[in-house]
Amino acid sequence: MQRYLLWSALALAGYSVFTPLAKLATNDAPSTVVALVANSILALSALVVVLATGEQPTSYLTGDTLRYTLAAGAFLTVGILAYYRALSLGPASTVVPIFGMFIVGSSVLSVVFLGDSFSAQKGLGIVLAGVAVYLTVTG
Repeated sequence: MQRYLLWSALALAGYSVFTPLAKLATNDAPSTVVALVANSILALSALVVVLATGEQPTSYLTGDTLRYTLAAGAFLTVGILAYYRALSLGPASTVVPIFGMFIVGSSVLSVVFLGDSFSAQKGLGIVLAGVAVYLTVTG
């Protein structure tokens, strides 16, 4: 099995457990406070991994890499803060499928801008993901 599939499965498991916990937390605390604490844990954990692996982050933060990293951080900030706010305001069973449409958006952008391969099967998967979210949200 390719290693990225294992990491993807771990990400799936982490996000699957994260969402109900974040929803419970936002029942009693402002979404921005929950986002601050949860994402501080993320930032500190990433720092520990960087230090443990001996990576030198400053050597990578130049030119296009820095611009892409900063832009990714800005868009991640918007997406995550909006996600926490949506969880605090609505049912997770509706918020999560809509948020999950990032799969479609990211897939399309990856094909258009990164040159990822596209096939009829991938196209059908993207369409079916959209149909699944529509049925989940309107059902």
